[in-house]
Amino acid sequence: MCMKDKMHTGALYLPDDEDIMRDQMERLDRLYEFNMTRPTEMDKRKNLLKEMFAEIGEGCYIEPPFHSNFGGGHVHFGKNIYANFGLTMVDDTHIYVGDYTMFGPNVIIATAGHPILPELREKNYQYNMPVRIGKNCWLGAGVIIVPGITIGDNVVIGAGSVVTKDLPSNVVAVGNPCKVLREVNERDKEYYFKDRKIDYSNL
Repeated sequence: MCMKDKMHTGALYLPDDEDIMRDQMERLDRLYEFNMTRPTEMDKRKNLLKEMFAEIGEGCYIEPPFHSNFGGGHVHFGKNIYANFGLTMVDDTHIYVGDYTMFGPNVIIATAGHPILPELREKNYQYNMPVRIGKNCWLGAGVIIVPGITIGDNVVIGAGSVVTKDLPSNVVAVGNPCKVLREVNERDKEYYFKDRKIDYSNL
């Protein structure tokens, strides 16, 4: 099996393989072009994202700068996904994100890892594990997700959290390491922030 095929199996491989590097550089050129667009060039951004990503649905918006090892080439977005400034996707293997999910500023999603044994790191070995994020999630500013994580639907992750274990659907989770704080509940249907009530008549 060639190095490029190993990227998506979880096996150890060498990321500086010639075929991998050639593909990566081409993708990073498009990423550079996306990040250099003007705020008024919305159509150009939209078209570039369709070229860059493995999959991207309608209504998605990414605020530059966007950082990605393969320029989104291994990222699968549903529809109506929003990402604020500084989203980093270490997409050495696949990242899946469901519809209506939102990313705060400076969120990091990593799929790449390196072996603990120093002799293997000296030789530049790496492995990749996919990340899956469900529908209608909200990841606060500065959230970090490590390789191999699965997050359910309707999950809110507090700012600055480091997600090291899978999270089930319909929960609020915070901390380093990130832990479930509570379930999304009936009170959330009445209040949107602390003691501020939702005025459904104006929505």
